[in-house]
Amino acid sequence: MNARQLEVFRAVMRHGTLTGAARALNVSQPALSQSLLHTEDALGLALFRRVKGRLVPTPEAELLFPEADRLFRELESLRRFAGDLRHGRAGLVRLAASAPPSLSIVPRALARFRATRPGVQIRSFVVPAAVIAEMLVRGEADIGVAMNDQPVPLIETELIGRSAVVCVLPAGHRLAERSDIGPRELAHETLISYRADSLPALLIERRLAEEGRKLAPAIEIDVSITAIAFVRQGLGVALVDGLLPWNEFTGLLTRPFRPAVALPVCLLTPSRRSLSRNQDLLRQHLREAVRQIAGEPGHAGVLQLP
Repeated sequence: MNARQLEVFRAVMRHGTLTGAARALNVSQPALSQSLLHTEDALGLALFRRVKGRLVPTPEAELLFPEADRLFRELESLRRFAGDLRHGRAGLVRLAASAPPSLSIVPRALARFRATRPGVQIRSFVVPAAVIAEMLVRGEADIGVAMNDQPVPLIETELIGRSAVVCVLPAGHRLAERSDIGPRELAHETLISYRADSLPALLIERRLAEEGRKLAPAIEIDVSITAIAFVRQGLGVALVDGLLPWNEFTGLLTRPFRPAVALPVCLLTPSRRSLSRNQDLLRQHLREAVRQIAGEPGHAGVLQLP
């Protein structure tokens, strides 16, 4: 019994007449009668008998009807869910991002996404870049946003922006009077910055080498958000990405670092799986969020388009 035959059988059982069932299904009575005959042939069972001009269900039809009704309701539920998916009223998007984009780019993108897709469930993960790639490969996330443009097997990497490195200072620090800060000014400061083998550290080291300079952090960190508590505690000044909204944290201020160092901001997607409509829409909003932030006067030097 296919879906149409199931629908015809249920309609005749519910309405008790071919006329009523045909009207409910918006088909002609002869067409419905023919479909009912095909259903009986397919099942090898007589489902109805005519008694004094009325259709009377056979005992077999009475036994089949509860199961047929359950299957029909499940099919209708499936159709509604498919329609919700098609129109963006249902679904799931899993986004994995490192901390800086999670506190800057991601909220803007999600706000735009939720405005038109309120029924879509979002799962947001804040994890290091290496973990993002693993989650994408294992199918635990659909889209990633990371500050790493290094090639990863089975991952497609799209550069969507570059974040400038900034110096994060405690409020009232002696260097707060400067418009920018360079290696000379940091020579006598306790420096907090990225772990030596990380991509940001390598990019900073490479840029400073071009200027004949070198910095050796006294405190190495894995993720820039760690610097919030460290700088507030007076442990030193931090040389980190400018993507985090540093000035929203009380007791901290930032100054541009010179020479300028740019860190990549990338969208990551699995190369062996295509994105759903909702997932692709969120990816578009993430790109747009970067363009929006980069175009704002207060962020122009912090986040730039590639």
